[in-house]
Amino acid sequence: MDMDSASTVVLQALTQATSQDTAVLKPAEEQLRQWETQPGFYSVLLKIFNNHMLDVNVRWLAVLYFKNGIDRYWRRVAPHALSEEEKMSLRAGLITNFNEPVNQIATQIAVLIAKVARLDCPRQWPELIPILLESVKGQDGLQQHRALLTFYHVTKTLASKRLAQDKRLFQDLASGIYSFACSLWSHHTDCFLQQIYARDEAAALSSLERTLLSLKGSDICKDGGLCRQVGPDNACREKLEKTIILFTKVLLDFLEYHPCAFIPLIQRSLEFAVSYVFTPAGEGVTFERFIVQCMNLIKMIVKNDAYKPAKNIEDSKPESLEAHKIKTAFFTHPTLTEIGRRLVSHYFLLTEEELAMWEEDPESFGNSTSQDTQPCTEVLFLDIFHNYSQTLTPVLLEMVQNLQVYNAVGLAAYELFDNVDFDQWFKNQLLGELQVNHHRYKLIRRRVIWLIGQWISVKFKSDLRPLLYEVILSLMQDPDLVFRTEQFLPYLESIFGLLFQLLQQVTECDTKMQVLHVISCVIERVNIQIRPYVGCLVQYLPLLWKQSEEHNMLRCAILTTLIHLVQGLGAESKNLYPFLLPVIQLSTDVSQPPHVYLLEDGLELWLVTLENSPAVTPELLRIFQNMSALLELSSENLRTCFQIVNAYIYLSATEFLQSYAESLCRSFCDLLKDITNEGQVQVLKVVEIALKVSPILGAHMFQPLLPAVFRGIVDGERYPVVMSTYLGIMGRVLLQNSSFFFSLLAQMASECSQEMDQLLGNVIEMWVDRMDNITQPERRKLSSLALLSLLPSDNSVIQDKFCGIINICVEALHDVMTEDPETGTFKDCMLMSHFEEPKLSDDEEPPTEQDKRKKLLALEDPVHSVSLQQFVYEKLKAQQAMMGDQGFGVLMETVDTELVRQLQEFLQGF
Repeated sequence: MDMDSASTVVLQALTQATSQDTAVLKPAEEQLRQWETQPGFYSVLLKIFNNHMLDVNVRWLAVLYFKNGIDRYWRRVAPHALSEEEKMSLRAGLITNFNEPVNQIATQIAVLIAKVARLDCPRQWPELIPILLESVKGQDGLQQHRALLTFYHVTKTLASKRLAQDKRLFQDLASGIYSFACSLWSHHTDCFLQQIYARDEAAALSSLERTLLSLKGSDICKDGGLCRQVGPDNACREKLEKTIILFTKVLLDFLEYHPCAFIPLIQRSLEFAVSYVFTPAGEGVTFERFIVQCMNLIKMIVKNDAYKPAKNIEDSKPESLEAHKIKTAFFTHPTLTEIGRRLVSHYFLLTEEELAMWEEDPESFGNSTSQDTQPCTEVLFLDIFHNYSQTLTPVLLEMVQNLQVYNAVGLAAYELFDNVDFDQWFKNQLLGELQVNHHRYKLIRRRVIWLIGQWISVKFKSDLRPLLYEVILSLMQDPDLVFRTEQFLPYLESIFGLLFQLLQQVTECDTKMQVLHVISCVIERVNIQIRPYVGCLVQYLPLLWKQSEEHNMLRCAILTTLIHLVQGLGAESKNLYPFLLPVIQLSTDVSQPPHVYLLEDGLELWLVTLENSPAVTPELLRIFQNMSALLELSSENLRTCFQIVNAYIYLSATEFLQSYAESLCRSFCDLLKDITNEGQVQVLKVVEIALKVSPILGAHMFQPLLPAVFRGIVDGERYPVVMSTYLGIMGRVLLQNSSFFFSLLAQMASECSQEMDQLLGNVIEMWVDRMDNITQPERRKLSSLALLSLLPSDNSVIQDKFCGIINICVEALHDVMTEDPETGTFKDCMLMSHFEEPKLSDDEEPPTEQDKRKKLLALEDPVHSVSLQQFVYEKLKAQQAMMGDQGFGVLMETVDTELVRQLQEFLQGF
C-alpha cells in the first residue's frame, strides 16, 4: 500500500475513532490497534497530525497514537520495534517545522519529541538541539514559541536520566546551552517589561509565556515589583503571579542547594522579603503564595547551618562568619520587633472568612489545611523566636499583658518557660475561659484547650490536672483534648459505669447514639486500659443490637462502638466472635437491605477483627464469601475490601488462598478491565503481599494475573506507581521463586514470538531504566537482590546488562547502607535479627496481632534478613570464579569508573 492510500484509510479510522457512537468507535480503535505494529503506520500518523487543514480532534488522536507508539515500539529491543530507517525518517519529520497552531497539540508534540530524545539524543539524533536553538532564534513568533516549548521538554527529559554516562552527556550539553538560555530569558523579560509599561497587553502575555519557558531552563533570579502595573482584573495578572512564584522558587532552590554561593544575595533577599511581607510596601501588591515563598526565604536564611559560626569561633569557616555578620547586621532590634509584632498581630489573626467558616462548619475548620500562610507563619515565628529569643521575649510578654495572644504563647512554650507563670495563668484566667458557654465563645475555648495542650508537658503542676479534667468533661468529645491516661484512670471506672447506666436508662434512639459515641470516644482514648470495665457492655450490646433491628442508624453507632471495643480488647476480642461474626456477616452482605446503612462500618469492623485476631477460625474464614459481591460493586469501600483481603493473607495465607484464590483471581481480572491506576495498584499490592507471605503458593494461586504484570514491565508502563508495583511483584518472583519466573519467561517469549534471552534482556533493560519509579527503599533493595540473583551467569545477555545491574545495586546500597561513626564501616539498616515487643509510652497504642505477624514475617523476608552488601560481594566473587580474573576484569570495564569506586567503598572489609 503506498503512502497516499495508507494515509486515506488511517485518516478514516482516526475520524471514526473520534465518534461518540460506540458502534463506530470500537471497530476503529481495534483497527488502529492492529496497525500499531505495521511498518509505515507512524509515518502516516506524522503526516496526518502535521496537516493543519484536518480536524483538530483527528490530529490530536494521531499525536496520542504516535506518542504511545514511542513508549512501546521505539526501543531497539522492543517486540515489533520500528526499523532504523523509519525512525530516521520520523526524527527528521518531527523537527522540519515548528508552526503548530493549536496549543494543546503543540504541547503533545513537544512531549513526544522529548520522549524520542530520551532514547536517541545525542547519539542517533545529534542535530536535534542545534535545530531547536536555531528555531528559537527565529523572528517568527509562533515558530519561536513552539521551538522554545520543545526545547524546554527535551532538556527536562534529558536531565531526568539516571545512568552516569547519560548524566555526563547532559552536563556536556547543558554547559553549551546554559548561557544561551540565560540570554533568552533576559531578552524576553526585557520585552515583557517594556510591553507592560506600554500597556500592550497582548504582546506582554506572549512575552510572558516565553519568559516562563526560558526561566524553567535556567537558574536566574530577578527582583521585581511589577504588580502595581497590572490591575487585579487584568488578564496578565495570573501569568505574572506564576512568573513571580517561579522567580522566588529559583531563589529558594539556589539557597537550598548552594548556600555558600548564595551569601552575596543574603542582604538583598532579606531586604526584599521583609519589605514586602512586614512593611506597608507590600500592601495591595502581595498575594498569598508570594508571602509564603518570602517567609520560606527568611526562614531558610535564619536557620541555615552554613550561616552559623561554630561554637568555637576559631573553628568557623570564613563564609559562615561572613553570612552570620550579614544576618546580625540585618536583624536589628527594631527589625525583629516589627517582624514579631506583625507575625502575631497580623498573620496569626483569623480573617472574617475564616471566622464564618468556623461558625458554619467547625469540624471542617479544625481539619482545614487550606490556610497556606498559617503553618508557614507559625514555622517562621518558631525559627525566629528560637534564634532571637532575647530580643523577642519582652515583645511577646508585653503583648500578653495587652492581648491574649494564645497562639504565639503556645508556639513559644519552651522558650517562655522561665518567663510565664502558666499555672497561675491557668487558675486565674484560662479556667474561666473554658467555662464560658456562649456559642460565640467556642473558638476561644478551642484555642485555650490547644494552648493547655502545648504547655501541659512543659510547665503544668500535676495537682492541677484533676481540676482540668473536671472542667472539660463536658468537652470530652472535642478532638483537641489529649488525655494523660495515667491521670485520667482514677475517673475511668466511675465515668464508664455512669455512661453504661445512662445507655440502659435512655429510650430515644438519638440519645442512645450520643451515649454510644461518648463511650466509643472513651474506649478509643484509653485503649487497653478499658479491659477491666467492659464486661457489662459486652453482655448488653447483643441485646441492644437485637432491639435496634428497625433502627439502622443506632446499629451504625453499635458497630462504631464494637470497632473501638475490638481495638481495646486486642486478641481477647476472640471471645466476642459468637456475637461479632454474625454482625459482620449481616452488615457486609449486599443481598441484605440493611447493608445500605451498615456496610461502611461493617467493613471497618471486619478489618479490625482480622487485625486483632490471634488465629483464623472456620467461621472467620467463611465470612469471606461476602467479598466477591463487594468487589463487584467497585464502590468507595474498595480500598477497605483490599485491606481485608491482605489481612486474611497475613492471618493464614495457606488456608485462605487455597479456599478463595480462584474466585479472587476472577474478581481481580474483572476489576482490572475498568479501574483507575490507583485501584490497579491496590489489586497488585494484594498479589505482592501474597508473594511476600508465601512465594510459592502466591505465584501459583495468582498465576493468571502475572502475564499482564510481565507485559506491563516489557511495554514500559507509563504510570510510575503501577510500574513500581509491577517491579515489586516480579522482584519477589525472580528472587524467591526463580523456577516459576523462568517458566513465565518461556510462556511470554512464546506468546511474543521472541527468544527467551532477548526477552530477558528487554526486562532487565526496562528494570534499570525505570528504577527511579521505585521510591520505597524496601522495593529498591528487593530489585537489587532480584537482579543480582541472576548471577553468576555465562549468559551473554545477562553479561551484556551487567553494567545496569551494578548501577541498580550501587543505588540500592546508597539507599540502605548507613555508616557506623565509631568503626567507619557500613551496615545494612534494613536487617532485622530478632523480634522484640516494642516498649510503648502511655500515648502509644500497642501493636495489633497483625503488626506482630508482619514483624515475624519480616524476619524471614530476604529484604530484612539478607545483607545487600554481602550479597553483592558473594555474587561478584561467584561471577569472577566462573569467568576467571581476566574475563571478569573485562566485564567490570563496562561499568562506569565512578560506580566502581563507590562499589569498592561499600565493599571495604570483604
